[in-house]
Amino acid sequence: MTIGVMATDDLPEAFHVTTDEQLRAVSNLTRHRIMAVLRFEPATITQIAERIGLAKGSSSYHVRLLERAGLVKVVRTRKVRGVTERYYAMAARSIVLPDPGEGGPDVLMRHAVADLEASPADGERHVGMAHLRLTDEQFAELGARLQALAKEYRELSDPSLPDTSLVFALFHPASSKQTEGDAK
Repeated sequence: MTIGVMATDDLPEAFHVTTDEQLRAVSNLTRHRIMAVLRFEPATITQIAERIGLAKGSSSYHVRLLERAGLVKVVRTRKVRGVTERYYAMAARSIVLPDPGEGGPDVLMRHAVADLEASPADGERHVGMAHLRLTDEQFAELGARLQALAKEYRELSDPSLPDTSLVFALFHPASSKQTEGDAK
């Protein structure tokens, strides 16, 4: 599972979440939203707080946790009226989350659903679901095409435009036999 972030030449391609501290950092919805702010361009604590509607102190707390976990870093500083202002950016172009394991929560999907529910109801949305019957080869091909399409549009992203989120999940649902067995 991968979270796409800003395309910057000097960033590593991927940051693999491997520790409990890193997993806790990305599992929080507020920190997920902070990383979304930083996905295209660096920002200060004040800018982050304004973008996500959070108090500056809370924003600072969450950014410090992300920084301690290695997910964000200071990329530049500047003096403003005698105070050093820090600009934070993502530590890599993408964040790779571990497989949640059987029965584990899928953090990225939970955040995506929360973001969808929080989006303006009167805004334009394209939400759908399709039940398919595919061969293993078709399943793999569709997964690759979805990844390629997301990458294509991520490369076209312009930081001056409003944020847009694309979420997709291609999976084999639990069979009715598995579901019945879990209920007993």
